[in-house]
Amino acid sequence: MSQLPAYKAYIDGAWQSARGGEEFKVFEPYLRKPFASVSACGGTEARAAIAAAARAFPSWAAVTPSEKAALFRKTLEIVKRRRAEIADLLARETGSSISFATFQQGMVIEHLDHAASWLYRPKGEVLQSDVPGAYSMSIKRPLGVVASFTPWNGANILAWRAVLSPLVGGNTVVVKPSEFAPISAGLIIAEIAEEAGFPPGVINVIPHGPGGATEIADEVFASRDTRCINLIGGVKTARLLAERAGKTLKRSVLELGGYNPLIVLDDVDIDYAVRSAVFGSFFHQGQVCMNTRKVIIQRKIYSEFLAKFIERTQTLRCGDPQDPKTVIGPLITPAAVQKVHEAVQEAASMGAVIRTGGKFEGQVYEPTILTEVSHSSRVSNEETFGPVVIVEPVDTEEDAITAANRVSYGLVSSILTSNSYRGLELAPRIQCGVVNVNSSTMNAESHVPMGGVRDSGWGRTGPDSVDDFMDVIWVNARSDQGQYPF
Repeated sequence: MSQLPAYKAYIDGAWQSARGGEEFKVFEPYLRKPFASVSACGGTEARAAIAAAARAFPSWAAVTPSEKAALFRKTLEIVKRRRAEIADLLARETGSSISFATFQQGMVIEHLDHAASWLYRPKGEVLQSDVPGAYSMSIKRPLGVVASFTPWNGANILAWRAVLSPLVGGNTVVVKPSEFAPISAGLIIAEIAEEAGFPPGVINVIPHGPGGATEIADEVFASRDTRCINLIGGVKTARLLAERAGKTLKRSVLELGGYNPLIVLDDVDIDYAVRSAVFGSFFHQGQVCMNTRKVIIQRKIYSEFLAKFIERTQTLRCGDPQDPKTVIGPLITPAAVQKVHEAVQEAASMGAVIRTGGKFEGQVYEPTILTEVSHSSRVSNEETFGPVVIVEPVDTEEDAITAANRVSYGLVSSILTSNSYRGLELAPRIQCGVVNVNSSTMNAESHVPMGGVRDSGWGRTGPDSVDDFMDVIWVNARSDQGQYPF
């Protein structure tokens, strides 16, 4: 372990080892060999990070917008300079293809640029009053310490998103990155923030090894200084955190998974529909919350679409994520491969037809297309978080909407049609936070209010996300003396 690059926790502007010197190894998903050792933090480090963030909060909240914007823009330039290095890190640590890793860096740069402008959004409004001579207004003010739990998939862009919105609002942040991507999802942000000149305690990162999340979460919920839990993750974890947040009356912002339908209507350009389905289904080997999980297609064009979809899918190159030609890289862990394969095999045992794929080598799972899938199967109701997609024929638009709304998730959906107005008429009937007409489910921009409904969580990205980390207070004043009944 001593021969591996070593990473420490970042607390109060300093790099610190975990108490007792505990470390854990981070593995490359493709080669399954360790490439870094990381300090394994616990309750002691969590308490120190929260305390540092609480101390830094008053002064950070008072920093002017121009000063904060200057920090964000300096950060942006550092990300640009280290873009290739971080892309290589993402490929090694998370199995991202080089193209996806580079794309993430482009999104980080865009998000930093937008965040600098969000600092000048109004922090309240003047209100009407029925009291003559009264001056009434609402004012937004930061919460305090925000604990951001960041994921391994899309690790770098999602971690930056979990940090920037609270910072724009004037909060300080404690980041607990996934143990599968502690560097990409946290520590690299600390490195860049330190170089950019963020004050000590504003950004703190406490990585943990397998099984270490509970001890950190205990401290987060026990602390009166922690005002908000900001999770990007799965529904199971979200339910546990939301329950604890309710008991301790802490705010929670939850960006969760999705079971994202792609509706293909019978007037569509089939070749475009196939390209959209392939991209949406297999981008980052199906490990993104916005991946297409089911293609719902009108029966009139089902056979032609399916044949072309299978043919194009079989051309996708699988293997080493550092090879620029690779489209399908490894899943994040052996357990993830097992979960995907068990779901596919269960569906097949219940009558599903595996049209292509259904096999794996190492941690690389072949892109898989299923048809005739039972609605009671696991793959029909849960995120497999792998390169697996269902194709389901329907007769009418009404059937398509019913099929799209069948699951409890509600993050992203898409409708493909040659008539955009037809798509726009159907869009409000889909129970999702995002409906794309004539684009893939894999579609996002930094400034838009993206987020889920139902089991896909609450809270939004974009400039509106800043409000999730602020209180609204009412301030009113009157120019004369009020009259009271006693």
